[in-house]
Amino acid sequence: MKHLTILTHSISGYTSKNSCPLGRLSYVVLLLAISLTSVSCKKLIDGEPQSNVAVINYYRNYTEVNTALTGCYNGLQDPLNYEWMLTELRSDNVVQHAPSSASSINDDFNDLNLYTLSAQNPQIYNYYLSVYKNIRNINYVLKSLGISYSNGTLTDGQATATVTAAEKQQLAGQALFLRAYHYFNMVRLFGGVFEITTPVIPSEAKQINRSTVAENYQLILADLLAAKGYLAATAYGSIASADLGRANRWSVEGLLAKVYLTMGNKTEALTVLNDIISTSGYGLESTYDRVFSINNEMNKEILFTVRYKSGLVGLGNPMANLFAPSGSGDAVVPGDGSWYNCPSQVDMVSAYITPTGTTAIDSRKAVNIASYGSTNTPYYNKKFISAELYKSDAENDFPVLRYADVLLMKAEATGFDGEAGTSVGIINQIRKRAGAIGYTSGTFNSGFYLYPASGTGAITDEASFLTALFKERRLELAFENQRFFDLVRSGTLVATIRNHYVLDYSLFYTKYKRGTAAVLGDNVTEQKELLPIPQREIDVNNETVITQNPGY
Repeated sequence: MKHLTILTHSISGYTSKNSCPLGRLSYVVLLLAISLTSVSCKKLIDGEPQSNVAVINYYRNYTEVNTALTGCYNGLQDPLNYEWMLTELRSDNVVQHAPSSASSINDDFNDLNLYTLSAQNPQIYNYYLSVYKNIRNINYVLKSLGISYSNGTLTDGQATATVTAAEKQQLAGQALFLRAYHYFNMVRLFGGVFEITTPVIPSEAKQINRSTVAENYQLILADLLAAKGYLAATAYGSIASADLGRANRWSVEGLLAKVYLTMGNKTEALTVLNDIISTSGYGLESTYDRVFSINNEMNKEILFTVRYKSGLVGLGNPMANLFAPSGSGDAVVPGDGSWYNCPSQVDMVSAYITPTGTTAIDSRKAVNIASYGSTNTPYYNKKFISAELYKSDAENDFPVLRYADVLLMKAEATGFDGEAGTSVGIINQIRKRAGAIGYTSGTFNSGFYLYPASGTGAITDEASFLTALFKERRLELAFENQRFFDLVRSGTLVATIRNHYVLDYSLFYTKYKRGTAAVLGDNVTEQKELLPIPQREIDVNNETVITQNPGY
């Protein structure tokens, strides 16, 4: 019996849409890879497939390196199957829809949602493994280009593949962005993680211990700063259609800004954010729904997205079926849904202002949330659901960096600069796109309004500004796996989740029956902001003592 190794999966075609395919030769190369990498079913996929050792010599020219890089883009999809569990489900945006279910996966969700998880949680391990698989594939690409990293320094050496200087920079810049993106997520979720920056075999991997958080950020910054230098500053309107969907200079700067903000370096963040705003050619779409329309993909608001392709080519987005309501048959999507990533039925749903009898309604709610049936948890996540012909084969891309995020990061980096200052103006710019109208008199919360420069509803100090800013980020970036990281970065996660349990207590009590909101809240501590290192990672290493995160 035969199967393909991880390598074969990783170089399968990552097809761009809108008539701009990435790596058209990938299927041809895949046929060659099948003949090279088929192995016995007894091969342990957790280890380094021995056939991958020879892959360093396989990437011989631009076409082959580019095809391998295409596979790394494809490799972004698998982590997203689990990332929402580790972010949205651990935020106030989402609740577990079926906590009383006897299925094991719902037990896993319960523990994530209630901060009672252990280091044996399989969903954490699934995410962890999928990320490191793709980091390994990225490292093969970088090795073939002569890019190495050691002791805090990125070295641009001699490529083993035959590529021009321009080709090398284009490929290396993208690969470095992808590696930095993975490590940035990992260090925020787990703390200091293992730095694997070159292909290694299992015996070598066992000698590598966790790096510190500071060392991880040193690697992330080295990758992003090098990528920024490699990739041309081509404005959005001039980007070739064949390159839409690939990381570019503005993707790098957007991620770099978020890294700087997370590190507390607002001055450096503001520099790159201003560069994006003034030079990139990106901007807000006219309406919120246009940002996510499958008929308007790679629009001017999308700095970077994980791409999906429907049509039974193995690249469709499964989120439509995962997030659609269960028991709906074919009413919402073909093949029913699982009702995962369920909006918190009081906390999240009520956060959008949708009063009756006024036109001042937040239009984002209708894009992000819908309801089905008459259960006591009728709402579901609509954001990544579109018409599909086949189960788990939706077209929706998953945005990683958007221009609205860039603007809101600028407001965060700038800080409060007055009731009529730049930062409040940015918040109002985002709200206006969502349908907010000018406030004149009456009760500010009776409709969806812009923040006035004085009087009722005005933002008058740093504290009220931060509250408004992170509330706006929540509404704008809902279900895009940003909320958990925002709560940690703002230092408000523990208090917010404890309050979330209070707001949705009737749901938690009737379905979980695990005690009062106060009892549930006691599980949420600063230690639990970090996930545990998967226990399997610790147990299988008989050569290096790996320290577990506190609290697990």
